[in-house]
Amino acid sequence: MSTFRLERAGPSFWLGAQNTQAVYPGGPRGVGQLVWGPMSSTREHSDPSSEHARTVASITSRWPEHRVGPSLARIGALCELLGDPQDACPVIAVTGTNGKGSTAIMIDAILRSMGLRTGRFSSPHLEDITERICIDGAPVEAGRLDELWTQIGPMVDMVDARRLDGIVMTFFEVMTALAYAAFADAPVDVAIMEVGMGGRWDATNVADARVAVVGPVAMDHMQYLGDTLGAIAREKAGIIKPGATAVLAGQGPEAAAVLAEHCAEVGATMVREGPDFALLDRRVAVGGQLLRLEGAGG
Repeated sequence: MSTFRLERAGPSFWLGAQNTQAVYPGGPRGVGQLVWGPMSSTREHSDPSSEHARTVASITSRWPEHRVGPSLARIGALCELLGDPQDACPVIAVTGTNGKGSTAIMIDAILRSMGLRTGRFSSPHLEDITERICIDGAPVEAGRLDELWTQIGPMVDMVDARRLDGIVMTFFEVMTALAYAAFADAPVDVAIMEVGMGGRWDATNVADARVAVVGPVAMDHMQYLGDTLGAIAREKAGIIKPGATAVLAGQGPEAAAVLAEHCAEVGATMVREGPDFALLDRRVAVGGQLLRLEGAGG
């Protein structure tokens, strides 16, 4: 089981894999001197179900997903402490108004069929938060998530103490960091990240995705993203980074113009539904769907 070592380097911290754990003497976690020592065996004798319940309660006690703090400052600070796990593998970011989850699952299945090991982050969950972090198509084990939280929790406390933009880290930000850490530790060949809301300041966007997928843009979350299709498309276009490949679903004229303009600004390659690829046929098949696709190669 890998854990972490923290080293001070000027104003920042570096986190690497070592057989050590954090101890915070003299008060609540995050208060007092930071001490690093050998791993304790206490966790091995605890009740796994009760420990997972404590993990879930600790994480879900934070701001819920419907209450967001639009900023990359907190997730960026945490990822810096963790050694930037979002850079450990290529990332495919998926945004849009509807169908993000289904699209991410299809991408995941296709890549696994090609022999790649995948990590997929999605939301919401139905029964347990482990469903949000999948490795090779299966939710991360509860015990593994508990281990990650034990390792990362102290770093979250450090970011919380800074009150960046006036608030502590949100539930979604913490889950995003856990996902990137799980994928880096696995390790996976590629991470498929479903954007929670918008794109530009969504926590998943702390990574520079090599491929940015934008599904159909419609009116949604207008209190955060804007009250026009153009404004909403501009927020979602934020996942398209310089030099990336942007895979764009068919869009209305207003959204299409904004996405094309952004791609030109950052030098991203556009792959558009219609001119560049198309779904020729889709029908129900045993265990799923049978698709006929047309791409650049035919």
